[in-house]
Amino acid sequence: MQDDQGPAEGADTRRQSLDDALALMRDLRARCEWDAAQTHQSLRPYLVEEAAEVDDAIASGDDATLRDELGDLLLQVLFHAVVAEERGAFDVQDVAGALVSKMRARHPHLYGDGVKREWESMKAHQRRFIDEGLASGLPALHRAHRLQDRAAGVGFDWPDAVGPLAKVREEVEEVAACLDDTGAVIDARLESELGDLLFSVVNLCRKVGVHAGLALDGANQKFVRRFRSMETIAESRGVVFRELSLPEQDALWDDVKRGE
Repeated sequence: MQDDQGPAEGADTRRQSLDDALALMRDLRARCEWDAAQTHQSLRPYLVEEAAEVDDAIASGDDATLRDELGDLLLQVLFHAVVAEERGAFDVQDVAGALVSKMRARHPHLYGDGVKREWESMKAHQRRFIDEGLASGLPALHRAHRLQDRAAGVGFDWPDAVGPLAKVREEVEEVAACLDDTGAVIDARLESELGDLLFSVVNLCRKVGVHAGLALDGANQKFVRRFRSMETIAESRGVVFRELSLPEQDALWDDVKRGE
C-alpha cells in the first residue's frame, strides 16, 4: 500500500516501458532462484490463471485492477519469451514480429491488396481440418462457438437466425422424447441429445452476435445475485432458507425478481 510520504528517496520515478519490463524479466532469470528454475511447462498453470484473472477484472469494470492483471499476464508473455530466448529458439522481437505479420495478414484491406476478406475464410485455406490449431483446453462453450465460426468461414452456415432458432426447438423436442411424463429418463441417448441442444443454442447465440460463454456467465451472476437476495431476506425474517418449503422458496424468488 502506498503511504503519504511519496516515493522513497532515490527511487526510480520515471515512467516504465516494455523494455524495462523485459530487462527486469531477464534479471530475475539471472538472479532469482525460483524464476531461474521455471520452464514453459511449469509456467502453464500460471498463464491460464492470469488470463482468468484478467477476465474477472474486465467483468468487474475496475480499471486499476484490470491494469494490474494485464501486467501479470504480460509477465507471463515475457517470461515465456525469455525462456525461449535462453534456449535459442526465438526471442521477444520474434514474438512481436510474428504478431505484426499476423495482424497485417488479417487486414489485407489496410496493409495489402485493399480487398477486405473474412478472417475465417482466409484461415480456412491454411487448414486441412476444421479443428486444426484450435486449443483443446478451451471451455466447451467457447470451443463450440469457434468451431461454428470456422464452419461459417467456409460457407456452412444459416443465412439468418431463423434456422438456428428452429434447430433449437427441434433439439428441445428430441430431448423431451428421451423423458417420460414424470421426467424420468427413458432413452440412453439423453446425454447426446442434450449436447446437441447446447450446441444449437451456441449457434443461435453466435448468429445473433452474442457469445454463449458471456451470456451464460451473465446468467450465472444473475442467479447468484437473486439467490443471495433470497437468503438475505429469509435471514432478515428469522428463518433458514434451506428449511423453507419449495413453494415458500419460490415465493421468495418471485419477490426478488419483482424487486429488480
